[in-house]
Amino acid sequence: MREPTMVVGMDSTATSAAVSPPPPPPQALLERLKDYGQEDAFALWDELSNEERDFLVKDIENLDLPRIDRIVRCSFRSQALPVAAIEPVPEKSVSSVEERTMEERERWWNMGLKAISKGKLAVLLLSGGQGTRLGSSDPKGCFNIGLPSGKSLFQLQAERILCVQRLAAQATSEGTGSGGSESIHWYIMTSPFTDDATRKFFESHKYFGLEADQVTFFQQGTIPCVSKDGRVIMETPYKVAKSPDGNGGVYSALKYSKLLEDMAMRGIKYVDCYGVDNALVRVADPTFLGYFIDKGVSAAAKVVRKAYPQEKVGVFVRRGKGGPLTVVEYSELDSSLASAINQTTGRLRFCWSNVCLHMFTLDFLNQVANSLEKDSVYHLAEKKIPSIHGYTMGYKLEQFIFDAFPYAPSTALFEVLREEEFAPVKNANGSNYDTPDSARLLVLRLHTRWVIAAGGFLTHSVPLYATGVEVSPLCSYTGENLEAICRGRTFHAPCEIAF
Repeated sequence: MREPTMVVGMDSTATSAAVSPPPPPPQALLERLKDYGQEDAFALWDELSNEERDFLVKDIENLDLPRIDRIVRCSFRSQALPVAAIEPVPEKSVSSVEERTMEERERWWNMGLKAISKGKLAVLLLSGGQGTRLGSSDPKGCFNIGLPSGKSLFQLQAERILCVQRLAAQATSEGTGSGGSESIHWYIMTSPFTDDATRKFFESHKYFGLEADQVTFFQQGTIPCVSKDGRVIMETPYKVAKSPDGNGGVYSALKYSKLLEDMAMRGIKYVDCYGVDNALVRVADPTFLGYFIDKGVSAAAKVVRKAYPQEKVGVFVRRGKGGPLTVVEYSELDSSLASAINQTTGRLRFCWSNVCLHMFTLDFLNQVANSLEKDSVYHLAEKKIPSIHGYTMGYKLEQFIFDAFPYAPSTALFEVLREEEFAPVKNANGSNYDTPDSARLLVLRLHTRWVIAAGGFLTHSVPLYATGVEVSPLCSYTGENLEAICRGRTFHAPCEIAF
Protein backbone atom coordinates (compact mmCIF):
# COMPACT_ATOMS: atom_id res chain seq x y z
CA MET A 1 0.00 0.00 0.00
CA ARG A 2 1.28 3.44 -0.84
CA GLU A 3 2.20 5.65 2.15
CA PRO A 4 0.33 8.98 2.38
CA THR A 5 2.44 12.10 1.90
CA MET A 6 3.44 13.58 5.30
CA VAL A 7 3.17 17.37 5.78
CA VAL A 8 5.98 18.65 8.02
CA GLY A 9 4.93 20.67 11.09
CA MET A 10 1.33 19.40 11.25
CA ASP A 11 -0.12 17.21 13.97
CA SER A 12 -1.65 13.81 13.26
CA THR A 13 -5.19 15.21 13.20
CA ALA A 14 -4.28 17.76 10.55
CA THR A 15 -2.35 15.12 8.58
CA SER A 16 -5.31 12.78 8.60
CA ALA A 17 -7.60 15.55 7.42
CA ALA A 18 -5.18 16.45 4.59
CA VAL A 19 -5.32 12.97 3.06
CA SER A 20 -8.62 12.67 1.23
CA PRO A 21 -10.09 9.20 0.78
CA PRO A 22 -9.91 7.78 -2.75
CA PRO A 23 -12.98 8.19 -4.91
CA PRO A 24 -15.11 5.04 -5.07
CA PRO A 25 -15.28 2.93 -8.24
CA PRO A 26 -17.89 4.06 -10.75
CA GLN A 27 -21.13 2.84 -9.22
CA ALA A 28 -22.77 1.70 -12.44
CA LEU A 29 -19.70 -0.34 -13.42
CA LEU A 30 -19.49 -1.88 -9.95
CA GLU A 31 -23.14 -2.91 -10.14
CA ARG A 32 -22.55 -4.52 -13.52
CA LEU A 33 -19.67 -6.53 -12.07
CA LYS A 34 -21.85 -7.61 -9.14
CA ASP A 35 -24.52 -8.81 -11.56
CA TYR A 36 -22.02 -11.35 -12.88
CA GLY A 37 -20.21 -12.14 -9.62
CA GLN A 38 -17.03 -10.34 -10.72
CA GLU A 39 -16.89 -7.45 -8.24
CA ASP A 40 -13.53 -8.75 -6.91
CA ALA A 41 -11.94 -6.98 -9.90
CA PHE A 42 -12.13 -3.81 -7.77
CA ALA A 43 -10.82 -5.49 -4.59
CA LEU A 44 -7.61 -3.42 -4.48
CA TRP A 45 -9.13 -0.17 -5.74
CA ASP A 46 -8.06 1.84 -2.69
CA GLU A 47 -4.40 0.94 -3.22
CA LEU A 48 -4.22 2.18 -6.80
CA SER A 49 -2.94 5.48 -8.13
CA ASN A 50 -5.29 7.66 -10.13
CA GLU A 51 -3.67 6.51 -13.38
CA GLU A 52 -4.03 2.87 -12.38
CA ARG A 53 -7.71 3.37 -11.48
CA ASP A 54 -8.33 4.92 -14.89
CA PHE A 55 -6.59 1.98 -16.57
CA LEU A 56 -8.64 -0.54 -14.59
CA VAL A 57 -11.94 1.20 -15.37
CA LYS A 58 -11.15 1.21 -19.10
CA ASP A 59 -10.04 -2.43 -18.95
CA ILE A 60 -13.33 -3.47 -17.32
CA GLU A 61 -15.45 -1.27 -19.60
CA ASN A 62 -13.91 -3.00 -22.62
CA LEU A 63 -15.10 -6.40 -21.40
CA ASP A 64 -18.33 -7.76 -22.83
CA LEU A 65 -19.47 -9.06 -19.46
CA PRO A 66 -22.71 -10.76 -20.62
CA ARG A 67 -20.81 -12.61 -23.34
CA ILE A 68 -17.96 -13.61 -21.02
CA ASP A 69 -20.44 -14.83 -18.42
CA ARG A 70 -22.29 -16.87 -21.04
CA ILE A 71 -19.04 -18.39 -22.36
CA VAL A 72 -17.79 -19.32 -18.88
CA ARG A 73 -21.08 -20.91 -17.83
CA CYS A 74 -21.57 -22.82 -21.11
CA SER A 75 -17.95 -24.02 -21.19
CA PHE A 76 -17.99 -25.21 -17.57
CA ARG A 77 -21.30 -26.97 -18.12
CA SER A 78 -20.09 -28.61 -21.33
CA GLN A 79 -16.96 -29.91 -19.63
CA ALA A 80 -19.10 -31.75 -17.08
CA LEU A 81 -21.12 -33.57 -19.76
CA PRO A 82 -20.20 -37.12 -20.83
CA VAL A 83 -18.38 -37.26 -24.15
CA ALA A 84 -20.01 -39.25 -26.94
CA ALA A 85 -18.23 -42.40 -28.05
CA ILE A 86 -16.09 -42.07 -31.14
CA GLU A 87 -15.96 -44.13 -34.31
CA PRO A 88 -13.40 -44.28 -37.13
CA VAL A 89 -13.97 -42.05 -40.13
CA PRO A 90 -15.89 -43.92 -42.87
CA GLU A 91 -13.71 -44.76 -45.87
CA LYS A 92 -16.13 -43.00 -48.23
CA SER A 93 -15.32 -39.69 -46.50
CA VAL A 94 -11.65 -39.88 -47.49
CA SER A 95 -9.98 -39.42 -50.85
CA SER A 96 -6.82 -41.44 -50.35
CA VAL A 97 -3.67 -40.98 -52.42
CA GLU A 98 -3.69 -44.56 -53.67
CA GLU A 99 -7.24 -44.27 -55.01
CA ARG A 100 -6.80 -41.09 -57.04
CA THR A 101 -6.12 -41.32 -60.75
CA MET A 102 -3.97 -38.97 -62.81
CA GLU A 103 -7.07 -37.96 -64.76
CA GLU A 104 -8.88 -36.93 -61.54
CA ARG A 105 -5.94 -34.92 -60.30
CA GLU A 106 -5.60 -33.11 -63.61
CA ARG A 107 -9.33 -32.38 -63.71
CA TRP A 108 -9.31 -31.02 -60.15
CA TRP A 109 -6.21 -28.94 -60.89
CA ASN A 110 -7.89 -27.31 -63.88
CA MET A 111 -11.16 -26.77 -61.98
CA GLY A 112 -9.24 -25.08 -59.19
CA LEU A 113 -7.26 -22.82 -61.52
CA LYS A 114 -10.46 -21.76 -63.26
CA ALA A 115 -12.13 -20.79 -59.96
CA ILE A 116 -8.98 -18.95 -58.84
CA SER A 117 -8.78 -17.01 -62.10
CA LYS A 118 -12.33 -15.79 -61.47
CA GLY A 119 -11.44 -14.53 -57.98
CA LYS A 120 -13.53 -17.12 -56.14
CA LEU A 121 -10.79 -18.24 -53.72
CA ALA A 122 -9.42 -16.37 -50.70
CA VAL A 123 -6.57 -17.53 -48.50
CA LEU A 124 -6.93 -17.28 -44.72
CA LEU A 125 -3.77 -17.50 -42.62
CA LEU A 126 -3.83 -18.22 -38.88
CA SER A 127 -0.82 -16.28 -37.63
CA GLY A 128 -1.51 -15.14 -34.09
CA GLY A 129 1.39 -16.94 -32.42
CA GLN A 130 4.86 -15.76 -31.50
CA GLY A 131 7.93 -17.92 -32.04
CA THR A 132 8.47 -18.30 -28.29
CA ARG A 133 9.21 -22.02 -28.44
CA LEU A 134 11.60 -21.30 -31.30
CA GLY A 135 13.51 -18.83 -29.13
CA SER A 136 12.05 -15.73 -30.81
CA SER A 137 9.57 -13.08 -29.71
CA ASP A 138 8.77 -12.22 -33.34
CA PRO A 139 5.63 -13.48 -35.06
CA LYS A 140 6.22 -17.08 -36.06
CA GLY A 141 5.78 -16.24 -39.76
CA CYS A 142 8.90 -14.06 -39.62
CA PHE A 143 11.01 -17.11 -38.78
CA ASN A 144 13.79 -18.21 -41.13
CA ILE A 145 14.20 -22.01 -40.95
CA GLY A 146 17.66 -21.87 -42.56
CA LEU A 147 16.95 -22.52 -46.22
CA PRO A 148 19.67 -21.45 -48.68
CA SER A 149 17.51 -18.47 -49.69
CA GLY A 150 17.10 -17.31 -46.09
CA LYS A 151 13.38 -16.75 -46.75
CA SER A 152 10.91 -16.46 -43.88
CA LEU A 153 7.77 -18.58 -43.64
CA PHE A 154 5.74 -15.51 -44.65
CA GLN A 155 7.83 -15.05 -47.80
CA LEU A 156 7.56 -18.71 -48.83
CA GLN A 157 3.78 -18.52 -48.52
CA ALA A 158 3.48 -15.19 -50.32
CA GLU A 159 5.56 -16.49 -53.24
CA ARG A 160 3.37 -19.60 -53.50
CA ILE A 161 0.36 -17.30 -53.85
CA LEU A 162 2.17 -15.40 -56.59
CA CYS A 163 2.98 -18.67 -58.34
CA VAL A 164 -0.64 -19.88 -58.27
CA GLN A 165 -1.83 -16.50 -59.57
CA ARG A 166 0.56 -16.86 -62.50
CA LEU A 167 -0.56 -20.45 -63.20
CA ALA A 168 -4.23 -19.39 -63.09
CA ALA A 169 -3.57 -16.48 -65.45
CA GLN A 170 -1.71 -18.77 -67.86
CA ALA A 171 -4.52 -21.33 -67.78
CA THR A 172 -7.08 -18.59 -68.45
CA SER A 173 -5.01 -17.22 -71.33
CA GLU A 174 -4.63 -20.67 -72.91
CA GLY A 175 -8.33 -21.41 -72.55
CA THR A 176 -9.78 -18.10 -73.73
CA GLY A 177 -7.00 -16.36 -75.60
CA SER A 178 -7.02 -13.49 -73.08
CA GLY A 179 -4.87 -12.99 -69.99
CA GLY A 180 -7.48 -11.68 -67.56
CA SER A 181 -7.27 -13.25 -64.10
CA GLU A 182 -8.13 -12.05 -60.61
CA SER A 183 -5.60 -11.90 -57.78
CA ILE A 184 -5.91 -14.04 -54.65
CA HIS A 185 -6.86 -12.05 -51.56
CA TRP A 186 -4.87 -12.97 -48.46
CA TYR A 187 -6.51 -12.50 -45.04
CA ILE A 188 -4.01 -12.75 -42.19
CA MET A 189 -5.20 -13.19 -38.61
CA THR A 190 -2.78 -11.78 -36.06
CA SER A 191 -3.09 -11.35 -32.30
CA PRO A 192 -2.56 -8.32 -30.04
CA PHE A 193 0.96 -9.69 -29.50
CA THR A 194 1.89 -10.03 -33.19
CA ASP A 195 -0.23 -7.52 -35.10
CA ASP A 196 2.09 -4.51 -35.22
CA ALA A 197 5.23 -6.56 -35.89
CA THR A 198 3.50 -8.55 -38.65
CA ARG A 199 2.30 -5.42 -40.44
CA LYS A 200 5.73 -3.82 -40.23
CA PHE A 201 7.41 -7.01 -41.51
CA PHE A 202 5.19 -7.06 -44.58
CA GLU A 203 5.67 -3.34 -45.20
CA SER A 204 9.45 -3.54 -44.88
CA HIS A 205 9.53 -6.44 -47.37
CA LYS A 206 7.14 -4.70 -49.82
CA TYR A 207 4.57 -7.46 -49.30
CA PHE A 208 6.95 -9.96 -50.93
CA GLY A 209 5.81 -8.95 -54.39
CA LEU A 210 2.09 -8.99 -53.68
CA GLU A 211 0.01 -5.84 -54.01
CA ALA A 212 -0.56 -4.19 -50.64
CA ASP A 213 -4.31 -4.01 -51.24
CA GLN A 214 -4.62 -7.77 -51.68
CA VAL A 215 -3.49 -8.38 -48.09
CA THR A 216 -5.83 -7.73 -45.14
CA PHE A 217 -4.70 -8.02 -41.53
CA PHE A 218 -7.12 -8.52 -38.66
CA GLN A 219 -6.77 -9.48 -35.01
CA GLN A 220 -8.14 -12.45 -33.16
CA GLY A 221 -9.81 -11.67 -29.86
CA THR A 222 -8.70 -12.17 -26.28
CA ILE A 223 -10.74 -13.47 -23.39
CA PRO A 224 -10.17 -13.21 -19.62
CA CYS A 225 -8.56 -16.10 -17.81
CA VAL A 226 -10.77 -17.44 -15.03
CA SER A 227 -10.33 -19.31 -11.77
CA LYS A 228 -11.85 -22.73 -11.18
CA ASP A 229 -14.94 -21.07 -9.73
CA GLY A 230 -15.36 -18.91 -12.83
CA ARG A 231 -14.05 -15.62 -11.46
CA VAL A 232 -11.89 -13.38 -13.61
CA ILE A 233 -8.21 -13.54 -12.62
CA MET A 234 -6.42 -10.23 -12.11
CA GLU A 235 -2.92 -10.16 -13.58
CA THR A 236 -2.13 -6.98 -11.63
CA PRO A 237 -4.32 -4.92 -9.27
CA TYR A 238 -5.42 -2.86 -12.28
CA LYS A 239 -5.30 -5.32 -15.20
CA VAL A 240 -7.38 -8.38 -16.06
CA ALA A 241 -5.42 -11.48 -17.09
CA LYS A 242 -6.31 -12.29 -20.71
CA SER A 243 -5.18 -14.73 -23.36
CA PRO A 244 -5.87 -15.15 -27.10
CA ASP A 245 -9.07 -17.07 -27.79
CA GLY A 246 -7.38 -19.82 -29.85
CA ASN A 247 -7.09 -20.26 -33.59
CA GLY A 248 -10.83 -20.99 -33.60
CA GLY A 249 -11.25 -17.35 -32.63
CA VAL A 250 -10.90 -16.71 -36.36
CA TYR A 251 -14.64 -17.25 -36.84
CA SER A 252 -15.79 -14.57 -34.42
CA ALA A 253 -12.94 -12.28 -35.53
CA LEU A 254 -14.08 -12.53 -39.16
CA LYS A 255 -17.63 -11.79 -38.08
CA TYR A 256 -16.93 -8.80 -35.83
CA SER A 257 -14.42 -7.25 -38.25
CA LYS A 258 -17.04 -7.59 -41.03
CA LEU A 259 -14.59 -9.46 -43.22
CA LEU A 260 -17.17 -12.09 -44.15
CA GLU A 261 -19.10 -9.26 -45.82
CA ASP A 262 -15.84 -8.07 -47.38
CA MET A 263 -15.29 -11.53 -48.89
CA ALA A 264 -18.83 -11.59 -50.28
CA MET A 265 -18.35 -8.16 -51.88
CA ARG A 266 -15.21 -9.44 -53.61
CA GLY A 267 -17.11 -12.40 -55.08
CA ILE A 268 -15.24 -14.95 -52.96
CA LYS A 269 -16.99 -18.31 -52.55
CA TYR A 270 -14.25 -20.55 -51.15
CA VAL A 271 -11.70 -20.00 -48.36
CA ASP A 272 -8.43 -21.91 -47.99
CA CYS A 273 -7.44 -21.82 -44.31
CA TYR A 274 -4.11 -22.92 -42.83
CA GLY A 275 -1.62 -22.39 -39.99
CA VAL A 276 1.54 -20.36 -40.42
CA ASP A 277 4.01 -22.93 -39.06
CA ASN A 278 4.07 -25.38 -41.98
CA ALA A 279 7.07 -24.87 -44.26
CA LEU A 280 5.59 -27.09 -47.00
CA VAL A 281 2.04 -25.74 -47.03
CA ARG A 282 0.57 -25.58 -50.54
CA VAL A 283 -1.19 -22.26 -50.21
CA ALA A 284 -4.23 -21.90 -52.52
CA ASP A 285 -3.76 -25.46 -53.81
CA PRO A 286 -5.72 -25.72 -57.09
CA THR A 287 -6.07 -29.51 -56.80
CA PHE A 288 -7.58 -29.32 -53.31
CA LEU A 289 -9.91 -26.54 -54.42
CA GLY A 290 -11.01 -28.49 -57.48
CA TYR A 291 -11.67 -31.57 -55.34
CA PHE A 292 -13.64 -29.45 -52.89
CA ILE A 293 -15.80 -27.94 -55.64
CA ASP A 294 -16.28 -31.36 -57.27
CA LYS A 295 -17.46 -32.95 -54.01
CA GLY A 296 -19.88 -30.09 -53.33
CA VAL A 297 -19.23 -30.15 -49.57
CA SER A 298 -19.30 -27.34 -47.01
CA ALA A 299 -15.97 -28.17 -45.36
CA ALA A 300 -12.91 -30.24 -46.16
CA ALA A 301 -9.53 -30.96 -44.64
CA LYS A 302 -6.26 -32.29 -45.88
CA VAL A 303 -5.08 -35.19 -43.71
CA VAL A 304 -1.95 -37.30 -43.42
CA ARG A 305 -1.74 -40.84 -42.11
CA LYS A 306 -0.71 -40.97 -38.48
CA ALA A 307 2.92 -42.11 -38.34
CA TYR A 308 2.64 -44.16 -35.13
CA PRO A 309 0.07 -44.59 -32.33
CA GLN A 310 1.65 -42.12 -29.89
CA GLU A 311 2.25 -39.34 -32.42
CA LYS A 312 1.12 -36.03 -30.91
CA VAL A 313 -1.46 -35.07 -33.49
CA GLY A 314 -5.23 -34.77 -33.34
CA VAL A 315 -7.20 -37.22 -35.47
CA PHE A 316 -10.49 -36.98 -37.30
CA VAL A 317 -13.21 -39.21 -35.87
CA ARG A 318 -16.94 -39.60 -36.10
CA ARG A 319 -18.49 -38.44 -32.82
CA GLY A 320 -21.31 -40.77 -31.83
CA LYS A 321 -23.14 -43.33 -33.96
CA GLY A 322 -23.54 -41.72 -37.37
CA GLY A 323 -22.49 -38.39 -35.86
CA PRO A 324 -20.52 -35.57 -37.46
CA LEU A 325 -16.82 -35.63 -38.26
CA THR A 326 -14.73 -33.83 -35.70
CA VAL A 327 -11.21 -33.86 -34.28
CA VAL A 328 -10.05 -35.49 -31.07
CA GLU A 329 -6.78 -34.20 -29.66
CA TYR A 330 -4.05 -36.76 -28.97
CA SER A 331 -4.28 -36.06 -25.24
CA GLU A 332 -7.98 -36.99 -25.29
CA LEU A 333 -7.57 -40.26 -27.23
CA ASP A 334 -7.38 -43.33 -25.03
CA SER A 335 -4.14 -45.27 -25.59
CA SER A 336 -6.02 -48.47 -26.46
CA LEU A 337 -7.98 -46.62 -29.16
CA ALA A 338 -4.83 -44.88 -30.41
CA SER A 339 -3.21 -48.31 -30.91
CA ALA A 340 -6.27 -50.12 -32.31
CA ILE A 341 -5.71 -51.75 -35.73
CA ASN A 342 -8.17 -52.07 -38.58
CA GLN A 343 -8.05 -55.81 -39.25
CA THR A 344 -9.01 -55.35 -42.90
CA THR A 345 -6.35 -52.80 -43.83
CA GLY A 346 -3.73 -53.53 -41.15
CA ARG A 347 -3.55 -49.80 -40.42
CA LEU A 348 -4.52 -47.76 -37.39
CA ARG A 349 -8.30 -47.45 -36.99
CA PHE A 350 -7.92 -43.78 -36.05
CA CYS A 351 -5.28 -42.79 -38.58
CA TRP A 352 -6.35 -39.52 -40.23
CA SER A 353 -4.27 -36.76 -38.67
CA ASN A 354 -5.47 -33.16 -38.64
CA VAL A 355 -2.69 -30.88 -39.89
CA CYS A 356 -4.65 -27.57 -40.07
CA LEU A 357 -5.15 -27.45 -43.84
CA HIS A 358 -8.82 -26.68 -44.42
CA MET A 359 -11.22 -25.50 -47.11
CA PHE A 360 -14.62 -23.90 -46.40
CA THR A 361 -17.38 -22.30 -48.40
CA LEU A 362 -18.07 -18.70 -47.46
CA ASP A 363 -21.69 -19.63 -46.70
CA PHE A 364 -20.46 -22.18 -44.18
CA LEU A 365 -18.11 -19.69 -42.52
CA ASN A 366 -21.08 -17.39 -41.95
CA GLN A 367 -23.02 -20.28 -40.41
CA VAL A 368 -20.13 -21.28 -38.15
CA ALA A 369 -19.48 -17.73 -36.95
CA ASN A 370 -23.09 -17.45 -35.81
CA SER A 371 -23.38 -20.98 -34.41
CA LEU A 372 -20.18 -20.94 -32.37
CA GLU A 373 -21.11 -17.56 -30.91
CA LYS A 374 -24.58 -18.81 -30.01
CA ASP A 375 -23.36 -22.04 -28.43
CA SER A 376 -20.50 -20.26 -26.59
CA VAL A 377 -18.59 -23.46 -25.76
CA TYR A 378 -14.83 -23.04 -25.38
CA HIS A 379 -12.14 -25.54 -24.46
CA LEU A 380 -10.78 -25.09 -20.93
CA ALA A 381 -7.00 -25.29 -20.79
CA GLU A 382 -5.79 -25.57 -17.20
CA LYS A 383 -2.69 -23.41 -16.87
CA LYS A 384 -0.59 -21.48 -14.37
CA ILE A 385 -1.87 -17.92 -14.81
CA PRO A 386 0.23 -14.87 -13.78
CA SER A 387 -1.80 -13.07 -11.12
CA ILE A 388 -1.60 -10.69 -8.17
CA HIS A 389 -1.06 -13.79 -6.03
CA GLY A 390 1.85 -15.07 -8.13
CA TYR A 391 1.10 -17.92 -10.52
CA THR A 392 -2.30 -19.39 -9.79
CA MET A 393 -4.01 -22.38 -11.39
CA GLY A 394 -6.86 -21.35 -13.63
CA TYR A 395 -8.25 -21.70 -17.12
CA LYS A 396 -7.48 -20.18 -20.47
CA LEU A 397 -10.52 -20.40 -22.73
CA GLU A 398 -9.91 -21.30 -26.37
CA GLN A 399 -11.71 -22.34 -29.49
CA PHE A 400 -10.00 -24.38 -32.18
CA ILE A 401 -10.26 -24.13 -35.94
CA PHE A 402 -11.63 -27.69 -36.09
CA ASP A 403 -14.56 -26.77 -33.83
CA ALA A 404 -16.32 -25.85 -37.08
CA PHE A 405 -16.56 -29.37 -38.44
CA PRO A 406 -19.46 -30.67 -36.30
CA TYR A 407 -21.62 -27.91 -37.84
CA ALA A 408 -20.90 -29.00 -41.41
CA PRO A 409 -23.77 -30.71 -43.25
CA SER A 410 -21.12 -32.39 -45.42
CA THR A 411 -17.38 -32.89 -44.93
CA ALA A 412 -14.67 -34.51 -47.04
CA LEU A 413 -11.11 -35.49 -46.15
CA PHE A 414 -8.31 -35.34 -48.70
CA GLU A 415 -5.20 -37.40 -47.96
CA VAL A 416 -1.82 -35.87 -48.78
CA LEU A 417 1.71 -37.17 -48.27
CA ARG A 418 3.41 -35.60 -45.27
CA GLU A 419 6.78 -35.57 -47.07
CA GLU A 420 5.18 -33.32 -49.70
CA GLU A 421 2.92 -31.03 -47.66
CA PHE A 422 3.62 -31.17 -43.94
CA ALA A 423 6.80 -29.75 -42.42
CA PRO A 424 5.76 -28.28 -39.04
CA VAL A 425 7.95 -25.72 -37.27
CA LYS A 426 6.93 -25.82 -33.62
CA ASN A 427 9.97 -26.53 -31.43
CA ALA A 428 13.50 -25.18 -31.19
CA ASN A 429 16.39 -27.06 -32.75
CA GLY A 430 17.54 -29.75 -30.34
CA SER A 431 14.02 -30.99 -29.73
CA ASN A 432 13.05 -34.44 -30.94
CA TYR A 433 10.55 -33.36 -33.60
CA ASP A 434 8.99 -30.49 -35.57
CA THR A 435 12.06 -28.24 -35.52
CA PRO A 436 13.40 -25.72 -38.06
CA ASP A 437 16.12 -28.25 -38.94
CA SER A 438 13.65 -31.06 -39.60
CA ALA A 439 11.40 -28.75 -41.64
CA ARG A 440 14.33 -27.47 -43.70
CA LEU A 441 15.44 -31.01 -44.54
CA LEU A 442 11.91 -31.94 -45.63
CA VAL A 443 11.81 -28.95 -47.98
CA LEU A 444 15.28 -29.64 -49.42
CA ARG A 445 14.61 -33.35 -49.93
CA LEU A 446 11.33 -32.69 -51.74
CA HIS A 447 12.84 -30.05 -53.99
CA THR A 448 15.84 -32.27 -54.70
CA ARG A 449 13.45 -34.96 -55.95
CA TRP A 450 11.79 -32.35 -58.20
CA VAL A 451 15.13 -31.30 -59.71
CA ILE A 452 16.29 -34.86 -60.37
CA ALA A 453 12.89 -35.73 -61.92
CA ALA A 454 13.31 -32.69 -64.19
CA GLY A 455 16.68 -33.96 -65.44
CA GLY A 456 18.99 -31.99 -63.15
CA PHE A 457 22.07 -33.26 -61.32
CA LEU A 458 23.46 -32.50 -57.87
CA THR A 459 26.91 -32.32 -56.37
CA HIS A 460 27.35 -31.77 -52.66
CA SER A 461 30.08 -31.38 -50.09
CA VAL A 462 28.19 -33.13 -47.28
CA PRO A 463 26.03 -36.29 -47.34
CA LEU A 464 23.00 -35.82 -49.58
CA TYR A 465 20.60 -36.79 -46.78
CA ALA A 466 21.76 -33.73 -44.86
CA THR A 467 21.41 -31.20 -47.64
CA GLY A 468 19.76 -30.59 -51.01
CA VAL A 469 18.51 -27.82 -53.26
CA GLU A 470 15.72 -25.31 -52.70
CA VAL A 471 13.40 -24.45 -55.57
CA SER A 472 11.97 -20.93 -55.35
CA PRO A 473 8.15 -20.96 -55.20
CA LEU A 474 8.31 -18.38 -58.00
CA CYS A 475 9.75 -21.12 -60.26
CA SER A 476 7.48 -24.03 -59.44
CA TYR A 477 4.49 -24.85 -57.22
CA THR A 478 4.57 -28.67 -57.17
CA GLY A 479 7.63 -29.47 -59.27
CA GLU A 480 6.06 -28.50 -62.60
CA ASN A 481 7.79 -26.46 -65.33
CA LEU A 482 11.34 -27.22 -64.12
CA GLU A 483 12.70 -29.05 -67.18
CA ALA A 484 13.77 -25.86 -68.94
CA ILE A 485 15.68 -24.75 -65.84
CA CYS A 486 17.13 -28.08 -64.70
CA ARG A 487 17.57 -30.52 -67.60
CA GLY A 488 21.25 -31.32 -68.09
CA ARG A 489 22.40 -28.81 -65.46
CA THR A 490 24.40 -29.60 -62.34
CA PHE A 491 23.68 -27.79 -59.07
CA HIS A 492 25.99 -27.71 -56.08
CA ALA A 493 23.95 -28.25 -52.92
CA PRO A 494 22.90 -26.50 -50.80
CA CYS A 495 21.62 -23.75 -53.09
CA GLU A 496 18.42 -22.05 -54.28
CA ILE A 497 17.16 -22.49 -57.81
CA ALA A 498 15.43 -19.28 -58.87
CA PHE A 499 14.67 -17.33 -62.03
